[in-house]
Formats: sequence, C-alpha cells, structure tokens
Amino acid sequence: MNTYTAPLKDIRFVLKELAGLEAISRLPGCEEATPEVVDAILDEAARFAGGVLAPLKRSGDLEGAHWQDKGVTPPQGFKEAYRQFADNGWSALPCQPDHGGQGLPKLVAAAVSEMWKSANHAFSLCPMLTMGAIEALELVGSPEQKATYLPKMISGEWTGTMNLTESQAGSDLAAIRTRAVPQGDGTYRLFGQKIFITWGDHDMTDNIVHLVLARTPDAPEGVKGISLFVVPKFLVNADGTLGERNDAWCVSIEEKLGIHASPTCVMAFGDNGGAVGTLVGKENEGLKYMFIMMNAARFAVGMEGLANAEGAYQKALGYARERIQSRAIEGSAGSVAIVHHPDVRRMLMTMKSQVEAMRALAYSVAGIHDLAQHHPEAAERARNQALVDLMIPVVKGWLTETGIEVASLGVQIHGGMGYIEETGAAQFLRDVRITTIYEGTTGIQANDLIGRKIAREGGSTVRALLEMMQATRIEAARQEGDGFAAIAHQLGRGIAAAEQAVDYIVGHYNSDVRVVAAGAVPFLKLMGIVCGGWSMARAALAAQARIQAGETDAFHPAKITTARFFAEHLLPQAPALTEVIIGGGASVLALEDEAL
Repeated sequence: MNTYTAPLKDIRFVLKELAGLEAISRLPGCEEATPEVVDAILDEAARFAGGVLAPLKRSGDLEGAHWQDKGVTPPQGFKEAYRQFADNGWSALPCQPDHGGQGLPKLVAAAVSEMWKSANHAFSLCPMLTMGAIEALELVGSPEQKATYLPKMISGEWTGTMNLTESQAGSDLAAIRTRAVPQGDGTYRLFGQKIFITWGDHDMTDNIVHLVLARTPDAPEGVKGISLFVVPKFLVNADGTLGERNDAWCVSIEEKLGIHASPTCVMAFGDNGGAVGTLVGKENEGLKYMFIMMNAARFAVGMEGLANAEGAYQKALGYARERIQSRAIEGSAGSVAIVHHPDVRRMLMTMKSQVEAMRALAYSVAGIHDLAQHHPEAAERARNQALVDLMIPVVKGWLTETGIEVASLGVQIHGGMGYIEETGAAQFLRDVRITTIYEGTTGIQANDLIGRKIAREGGSTVRALLEMMQATRIEAARQEGDGFAAIAHQLGRGIAAAEQAVDYIVGHYNSDVRVVAAGAVPFLKLMGIVCGGWSMARAALAAQARIQAGETDAFHPAKITTARFFAEHLLPQAPALTEVIIGGGASVLALEDEAL
C-alpha cells in the first residue's frame, strides 16, 4: 500500500533530452551538476523517497498531526525521517554555497522534489515552505538576518514558514490587519493572527523561522502598506544560541480533507506582549518580497499536482494489472485483468500521457529558470525570465487541476475499492485537492496570466513561445509515420487556437476586462494543454532520435505512442476552449446576482 517507485527512466529522459541539463551544467555556478553527480543524486533520492518517506504516507494520514498546549507533534516516524532528510543534506540542494548550500540547479532540485512529493506529500510541505523562506532571505535579507538564519535553515536544523493569510482577508492581502510596532532598537513587536500556516509549528527542529506580513503604524492602506518581518519561534542570541520563547504560538490546527500529517496552523502573534521580529528589506515593500516566496511556492505546488498524479497512476496501473474481472471483449474464454479492457486502457493512457506532459513542461520551466539566473548574457537572462514569469501560473494552475483529474481517474479504475480508504487510491485525490487552492487559486493564477503576463506586454512573450511551438510542429511534420502526422496536425490546431485566444485577450482586455476575465481559467487550461502537447511532441522527437541512433528498448517507442495519444485525446480540446474564451464571457455575467 505504501509503495512508490521513482520513475527514474522518464525523469532522466526529461532532464537530458527536454530540459537541457547538459547545457545548464555549463552555466556559471552550475558546474557541479555533472551527469555523474546528478545520476548519483537521483538514485539516492529515489531510495530515500521509496524507503523512508513512502512507508509513512498512509500511517501519517491515519494518525494525523496532534495539537496540545499550543504545540504540534507530527505523526510517528516523521521526526526521525526529517532528521535523516537533513543529515543527508537534502535541504541544501539548491541553496547558495555562501551559507552552506550545494548550489545545484533548480532543474535538479525539481526532479528530486517530485520524488519527495510523490512519496509523501504531507512531509514534503515542510522543506518546501522552508525553501521559500530561504529564497526570500537570500535575496532581500540583511547581512545580519542571513548570518543568523540561513546556515541553520539550509542545513535543515531550522525550518521556515510563510504567514500571509488572515481570516477576514483570505486571498486579499490588502485587507490584512497584523500590526508591527517599532521598538526603537531595530526590532518590532507583532500583534495579530494568521490562518492556514503550513507546518506553522512542530517539534522536528529546534526553531522555526516565520516570515510574516504585517503593517507598521504609519503604513498606507492596501497592498502598498505591507511589510515583511522575520519572527522566530525562539529568539536567537548574539552567539547563535537559542534564547527565550517568542510570543508566536499555534493556537489550533485545522481538520482537513487531506494531507492530515501536515499541520495547518492558526498562529497567534503577540497575545503576551508582542512577538519580536525584524524588518526584511524596506518598510511597505513586503508584498514584493513575499512574491519571491510565492513564485517559488507556486512552482512547487504545481509539482505537487504532478507528484500526486504520478503516485495515483502507479497505484491504478498496479491494481489494473492484478484485478481479474470479466471476460475480454474478444479473444478470451475466461476473466482477465482489467488492464485488458479498452476503457480501462483509455483511462490509464489519459493518466500516463498527462503525467509525462506535466513532467516535461515543469522540468523545462525549471531549466529556463536556471538560464534566467545563470546565463552570462543579460539579454538571455531577461528573455528566459519573461518565459518563467509567463509559465509559472500555467505550471501552478494546469498541473494542479490535471493532478486532481488524474487522481480521480485512479479512483475510477479501482471501482468501488477506490472509494474505500484501505486501498490508498482515495488519499491521492484527498491530498491533491488543496493544490488548486493554496498559494493562489486557479482563478488567481488565470487572472495573473491574462493580465500581468499577456495583456500588460501586448502578448509578446506568449507569441514568442508559440513560435517555438511552431518550430516543433514543423519538425514533427517532417518525420515519417502516422504517429508523427497526428502529433503535428493536432499540435498545429492547438497552436492556432492559442494564437486566436491571445489575440482576443490582447485586443479586448482594456476595453472589456470583466468579459475577458470570465474566460481566464479556460485560457489557462488551453495554455496547459497546448504546452503539454508541445512538450510531448518534443519528447516524441527526442525519442525518435534515440531510436535512429540505435536504441532498442521499449521506452522510446512507448514515448512516441504516448505523445500521439495526448495529441489525439487531449489537444482536440484546444479549439473548443478558444470558443469558450471568445464567445462565452457574456453569458457568465448575464444573470443578476439574485437569479444565480
């Protein structure tokens, strides 16, 4: 039940053939990511994920996190697993060497993080939030803050959190009320309450470093008046030792649909005189800094959609091969494993093709991020950063929505047993369901995509991306065989649909923004499907090249067949979605509120 086998064959294929690992390893600062080092990292991560984290997935779900006396205890085995995680250096993988990090590319870290998330989603959230806090402090923390916190966080001795949401504000950060009162000595006292704080308290480490959004007394209204503060669970003395307990407490944890082993905390700051914190960067620029954490977290949450889908697919495939039920439509006198039934095959192929498309797209975006950070030419860094900015909402939104779909198909393949908790199929669906909500709902991602990432710049970056897709389509059309003909044809239709939708958004956003926004989520889905189809077409071309070079295993022909399936079963949705985007907005808004 608690088994997970990392799909190393596909992970390595995507890293090397699609995401450009070899070229990235030649970038300044990425030289450590040699093929030998990366292969060793992947092998060891697979062993840790399958041998240590996966066995805790089900037991952690059943036991859940415990809250008592304003403190949280994780399920049995989690503390020991986290200590192994930190001792093995996994926390330091992508962090800067200046503070003890290994400085490996985001691309490598993404592949490793997929394994953590597939093996144990709840556990993986703790290092994920820590990584977001590390990135924010690396970029905008003061020298003192970096020296105090980063070595311990990067080593895994301390963890970190993001404290944004308040009950009255939800996703509207302009409405937050937490106060930060200056004390005249460089510190602040914080007063307020935050909700939905993942791993906001636990006993797996000696300290927890909270990054908290709050307002100073003279701050302007709205998002322009938000500042960011470091508020540790325990104050840190000048010599680096831990001092007294800070006035930051978990006052309850939420009862949730899934990820039961991950405590979702209500955090109270300042109930006993004020929580001591220090300002990160400048006053009133906290939202800008928080988006550093947010973008990292949004990519990571997209990876959670992929990871749950991979786990659900493995579970469903194993069940379909073992479950004997009914005779085949033709060719057998007795009952057969359900994997032989055409509709079960259709569902499995839908799961498999989308999982592979998600992985190819997400890893490619991680590789583009590395180019944006490390390429020696400023123009190339800027071009790649624009692509990353465009694709983050697609990765977050499409991968999580698709992750839910894939997990739901996994339950369906199990039939009635999928609805029974003991099989484990339902946990993937329960766990992944939150991913479309936290770190910005799908609607928020979609509005960011059409507004900030497309309309604001007149569609220049997305059109450059579509030109890249056209080059892939042309190359696919040159290949022999019905498979590549289908891939090229359907990818071409998808690209044309995306171009038409982009033209509509750019042409109407400023004049009729509400109608355009009504089609934002369909557009995000359109972009996800077309980008997924493009990624699978690239994968098919890479597989074809390996076959022509003499590769004889079954992996590469299967990759081409899977790409064809995606083209024939998923890409045809693209033109229909464009019809929704262009013609469906008015009916969304037509009824008065009372008639809904």
